[in-house]
Amino acid sequence: MSIRFRHLRKILRILPQIRSGSQCEQSREYLDLLASSPIRLLHSCKNFNTGFSNRGYFAHRFSTASLVSQDSSPIVDVLSLIESTFDELQGPSHHWLNKDEGNKDFFKREGTFLVIVGQFLDNAQISGCDPSFTFEKVKLLQQRFPQLHVIGVQSGSQACFDADHSKLLQWIMKDFLTFPILSSNKISEMINGACCILFKDFQNPVIYHEKDLDVGILSEAIEVLTAQDSQNSKSRSIFTNRWSKQVEAIKEPRLFMQDLFLYFPGCVSADEKGNRLFLSDSNHHRIIVFDNNGKILDCIGSCPGFEDGEFESAKLLRPAASFYHDTDDCLYIVDSENHAIRRADMERRVLETLYPSCSSDKKNNGLWSWIMDKLGVRRDGDTKPKEFDLQSLIFPWHMLKLENNSFLIINKSFEYLWIMDLNSGEIKEAVEGFPKIWDICGQLIMEKVSFLKQIPCDWLQQLNEAACSPRETPYTGLVSSFTTFQNQIIMCDIVGQRLLKLNSESGICSNMQFSNFGVLGLPYWLPLPLERVCSEAHGLKGTQPDHVQCFRLFPGRTDIQLNIDLPVYTELVEPIQEGCIWCQARGAAAEISGAERAIGSLEKVGAAQQWYDDLDNLAFSTPESELTIEDADVPLDMKSGDEQVHINCAVNTSPGSSEVIIYAALYLKLGKHPDLQEENKDKYAARIADILKADSKGRMSRESCIKLLLSTNRDLRDLIFVKHLHVRIKLDCFDHPKAENSKDIILTDSSIQVNVSLQT
Repeated sequence: MSIRFRHLRKILRILPQIRSGSQCEQSREYLDLLASSPIRLLHSCKNFNTGFSNRGYFAHRFSTASLVSQDSSPIVDVLSLIESTFDELQGPSHHWLNKDEGNKDFFKREGTFLVIVGQFLDNAQISGCDPSFTFEKVKLLQQRFPQLHVIGVQSGSQACFDADHSKLLQWIMKDFLTFPILSSNKISEMINGACCILFKDFQNPVIYHEKDLDVGILSEAIEVLTAQDSQNSKSRSIFTNRWSKQVEAIKEPRLFMQDLFLYFPGCVSADEKGNRLFLSDSNHHRIIVFDNNGKILDCIGSCPGFEDGEFESAKLLRPAASFYHDTDDCLYIVDSENHAIRRADMERRVLETLYPSCSSDKKNNGLWSWIMDKLGVRRDGDTKPKEFDLQSLIFPWHMLKLENNSFLIINKSFEYLWIMDLNSGEIKEAVEGFPKIWDICGQLIMEKVSFLKQIPCDWLQQLNEAACSPRETPYTGLVSSFTTFQNQIIMCDIVGQRLLKLNSESGICSNMQFSNFGVLGLPYWLPLPLERVCSEAHGLKGTQPDHVQCFRLFPGRTDIQLNIDLPVYTELVEPIQEGCIWCQARGAAAEISGAERAIGSLEKVGAAQQWYDDLDNLAFSTPESELTIEDADVPLDMKSGDEQVHINCAVNTSPGSSEVIIYAALYLKLGKHPDLQEENKDKYAARIADILKADSKGRMSRESCIKLLLSTNRDLRDLIFVKHLHVRIKLDCFDHPKAENSKDIILTDSSIQVNVSLQT
């Protein structure tokens, strides 16, 4: 009702200005608006009094009726071209990147669409302007309106059509773009410059040509369209309730680069006294804690999201810069995509939120509130989310510490700066515009960036091209990508997906050699989430195991040994650790704990008795003990003395059918194989692409994968990547054999070997 009232007020302002004469055609135009969509009316009313040239944008409305005429609008032609490519991933003049094959509802013709069109790569190379700032605004709208369909369109010539794919993939990684991007060589002739097109059901498009996108105007227009889609649904604020569990799964780009050990290592900081380094593995949504030798000590963050708690369960969304405060032994983290500042207590191993602060009543922070939090059904009235304005963090990325116990927080494009109090977490001041920002922190940035002079010029140039640096001050975007540590400079390589260390005395630059990968546990981006494995009783849909095998045997103890043949030309970075393996037995089988396996279990396991035991465990176990038992009860032995990798486990089986599911993360790199000894980067890249199955459903083409690997400008034989192992062993057990007296039963010990080949 309030929206209609605002529109009525706009109409009343227009009517007195309708008159005859030279304004006849213009008056007829505005009279026609009364029967058109309120979006067009809203923008035209604003443009009527102020003029297009004095605004930061202008808008046109195009009706689909123009399709009938010979002078078809270019915008309608663009929409027709986009719609024609929905059913085909790749064609002679188009190619879809970052397309989610699992989202069947997206490429329907119904719904509200926001299409951002431009020659982003060409403009960035010619003018030096980074489109990241524009992408940030589009992502804000995408966060506020989850039902909004966002599409990016890269227009270009035929000569650049094929060459742009690897560069576009770099943009997707660098800006964490979750919406699909269409690369086409036909749209360049239709559109002059970058623009945004808003429409519903591929009808009545509204085009915005602008240099600085007005998020507020587009947000109001989108709200009108999305309100028509569902009257009962409420749009989420850009700064949503961060204290309730996120019900909707975080959508992120599913690229093959996700299977690398590091996926856009964006920022790094140090604790020299404690001999610790903190690496923001940004697109893996975690902070890796390691020492100067590369030994991984801890990991902050389990999967993408926004949740406080212990390091193993806490959630981040693309962490960026960090700062270690030795007085309170806390690590302050810029949580970029959550628009937040998090604080990790390194002694208690607990992550909490410093900003935005919770405004809920402390009286409600009891047991029931905690339960409602975990269930994700806490009432909206419990918190007061921040409104969208300059005083709120918008995709923060950099963090600098001042002497007065304050933080300087800057977004990636250096358009916004916030001064935050370290103790209270309140924003004391907000500054907009690079000149003003440079006046405040320019000297501080230049003092730190001066250390980069020690890095070789060719490496520094490549890093600077990938960073988001203002044109006036090169290398500014690298201010959070390196730190000094003892007599070394530790540098993030977001192109080569690695961490570099430069010895200040000798000038030798080398890769950081990591170890102790078991601390990281199983990757959250497994082809099938472990939660679905536990919840589904029968077949698992949507995933293809690497190996499935069935056995028929007698009930009793069953020892299982997996003999794994690694992919050709690869080797393990280190022996597989227990933390990288997950085992689950279900049905008429139970896992044997480590203690039972060492002593030898003589317990008779029956289906009924096992059912009662499970009830006892659920009734009398505490949550902490359940977690401890789950971790300790994985009876796995890992051996890799020969060319094979061996994983051992044991289960007690009862009559009936059962299943043992084993997941493992194998950290591999290309081995010193005779066929790969020659210096041929193309062959190395092709081999890695085949191992990671770059051309599988939902990913990118093999050719694009190879080009992206070749652009890293590093020795691909040192590249560490993760190969997932998924094995399912089905056991069918007969009845227990009877003893001679026909009363006692006989337990039978069995052992099986499962040979798994990961060779491609």
